[in-house]
Amino acid sequence: MTIVLTALGVLFIGLSKAGFGGGLGMLTTPLCTLAFTAGGKPPVFAVGTILPLLCAGDAFSLYHYWGKWERKNLKYLLPGVVAGVIVGVWLMGQFSNRQLNLAIGVLAVVFVLFQLVKESIFRAEGAFEPNHSLGVPFGIGAGITSTFAHGAGPLVSMFLIPQRMPKEIYVGTNVLVFTWINWIKMPFFFQQGIITRDTLLTGLYYSALVPIGVWLGVWLNRKFSEALFLKVVYLLTFLTGLQLMVDFNLAKWLR
Repeated sequence: MTIVLTALGVLFIGLSKAGFGGGLGMLTTPLCTLAFTAGGKPPVFAVGTILPLLCAGDAFSLYHYWGKWERKNLKYLLPGVVAGVIVGVWLMGQFSNRQLNLAIGVLAVVFVLFQLVKESIFRAEGAFEPNHSLGVPFGIGAGITSTFAHGAGPLVSMFLIPQRMPKEIYVGTNVLVFTWINWIKMPFFFQQGIITRDTLLTGLYYSALVPIGVWLGVWLNRKFSEALFLKVVYLLTFLTGLQLMVDFNLAKWLR
């Protein structure tokens, strides 16, 4: 069962990177954390395993959405992202496994709640013009949450959605921003031992699921409505987040 949960989490990376399911990739970290901790691994193992897979997913997504983005968002977000990643890596070293599980679970639950209310939040008329005064603090928050749980989706969405971009441009911009965020994290994760030989080998075992997920996501985006699928995914994300928060012992069920 541990392998099944991890495989689903990795498949969701590809689906989300293809633009299907919005912030579907947010489910990956809590799902993999749940699976790996049930198998005796610390939560940081899941975080380290997932990052190279996210970078692989970014590469496939860039191919599909090449040039379909608003590049100016990088100059507003990235300075804060660098600062946020540095703070996030330092904070991770101060947390126990239980506290890190709790942080990942809280981010998962908050993500679902954000998805439920974001339409009403951004219903106001007029497009937002991005700037440094908002981009830097949003970037810092994105860097911190992305370091903890690869969970910067809500913050980046809150910065991008009010710009009222066409859907394809929005997805492409999202891909571009997260490509940069994930590669910024990479050297810090190596330096702090979050990415190790063990996490790389584990990620390699599941890596074929990333391009499969991207291909499936592109196909689903053209053929199906996301509405029902998203309801199921958000429910699963919410329940997984709650599980990490309350620390109910699932090990005997996942073996």
